[in-house]
Amino acid sequence: MPGSVFTFYSYKGGVGRSFTLANIAVLLARWGHRVLCLDWDLEAPGLADYFRDRLPRRPGGGVVDLVADFRRGRFAPEAHVLRLKDVGALDFIAAGREDAGYIGQVQEIDWEALYEDGFGEYLDKCREQWAADYDFVLIDSRTGISDIGGICTAHLPDHLVLLFTANRQSIHGAVEAARRADAARNLLPFDRARLTVLPVLSRFDNREEYDRSETWRRFVVDKTAELYRTWLDQTVEPATMVRHLTLPYVSYWSFGEQLPVLSEQTPGADQIGFALETVAAVIACRLDRTDLLAENRDAYVAAVRARRQEFRHDLRVSTPRTAFDTATELVTALETHDVRAVKSLSGDRSLLARAEDDARHLCLVVDGKVSRWQAAEVELFLHRTLGQDRRVIPILTAGTEAASLPGYVGNLRYLRLSGTRGPAEVARDLVGQLKGLTPLVDADDDVDLAALLGQARGARLRPSRWDLVDELVTALQPAVGAGDTDRARDLATDLAVAIKHRPPNDDTHLAAPTKIRLSIDWLLSILEARARTTTKPNHRKDLG
Repeated sequence: MPGSVFTFYSYKGGVGRSFTLANIAVLLARWGHRVLCLDWDLEAPGLADYFRDRLPRRPGGGVVDLVADFRRGRFAPEAHVLRLKDVGALDFIAAGREDAGYIGQVQEIDWEALYEDGFGEYLDKCREQWAADYDFVLIDSRTGISDIGGICTAHLPDHLVLLFTANRQSIHGAVEAARRADAARNLLPFDRARLTVLPVLSRFDNREEYDRSETWRRFVVDKTAELYRTWLDQTVEPATMVRHLTLPYVSYWSFGEQLPVLSEQTPGADQIGFALETVAAVIACRLDRTDLLAENRDAYVAAVRARRQEFRHDLRVSTPRTAFDTATELVTALETHDVRAVKSLSGDRSLLARAEDDARHLCLVVDGKVSRWQAAEVELFLHRTLGQDRRVIPILTAGTEAASLPGYVGNLRYLRLSGTRGPAEVARDLVGQLKGLTPLVDADDDVDLAALLGQARGARLRPSRWDLVDELVTALQPAVGAGDTDRARDLATDLAVAIKHRPPNDDTHLAAPTKIRLSIDWLLSILEARARTTTKPNHRKDLG
């Protein structure tokens, strides 16, 4: 998948544009993405000041040197890249060399003449290479309306991050700039999708004058609502997204060029790092799945943060004290299968306080009942697992009744210890599940469950029929989890009838409610993961 280009733009200065870009770049890199930042604010460059302590040396060239390269017939955009230290794969192209000759170098550039000479095609080749080499390309554009602004807002980006403060000039100017960029983009001789715009209300102080701040927030919603139409999930109101895309004013961070995301490791809701994480997560998702963000911001961000996470352990084995010896034998047996397993003893509060998890999957050794601590572990694990292939696998001791367990455990496919099946035998079956050797639901030539669920997710039905679909999808979850092929097949047949297309004769046909879409997404992720893992070779690295 090629990388995405995001331009950060503001109509007025003083909105924290470079601050926002620099911090989001660091977050994306720390989350495992390959990131390139370009300082295209050529007349007032400042992005390098945020990275100063982590640059290997002072920039010896930059964006203006792309022009010099073009004039000499040289194509080497990678020649101007500097790799930052200790923040992941984060590269930087400065505005140019930091010396007395820089200003003259900028002033002699005639952008209109350059484009007439073919610089647009040259720049498009640079863009293609950047998109091939990086997951995200972040461009810091100058303020106002200019030739450079047109390059950054119309020619280069896939998405425009529009920053503004709570005043009419900043808001109206930013929205108008977005309209101009969209119109200019349609005239370009390059193949581009429609420009999507991410509005970000910056430096917003709602700690004082609460009534006034809410009045301004409503004004922002009214003036920017049109910008959401091309990408915001139809179940989410713009007012909800405006709150998520608001960067608070914190006076401490207004002095100098700082990176609070490096010091606020687990920021609270009142800290700037919290809001920056939210905006970074929306960018990491390429403005997708905003319904999940509206449902649970913390889970949305945690899922993005962990998506490329390298786990120290394949499996965490959670055990009550009554089954400690059994769990120890299980971990030992798993290690003989080259599975990196670690025990957690119920009651270990440190596990619940960690910002990150260090095991991909969770195994619950259930002895009679799910302990209070195991319930907390499962809740936290699921909270962190949104959108990822991570599993909870229960192992029941002899005498533990599955029917008496809470639904979030009892509905999962479990393994059982018995007098003839000890930890060694269960470990072997557990590895089979992790490696995809144990099917969740057997293949059926007549029913393509994944395709059917996809059709259901995109259907438009009357509310009464969505109620029926909700019942069927809810029933499918334990059937798939337990590997009950016959039950899953019967439910799939009923679902196909429920979503059968009927020409609408009024306006009461609605898209899938959020709850149903979330349930379908869960089922699709399980089926997709199963299909993926069953085609992989049987090595330890395939346990994830």
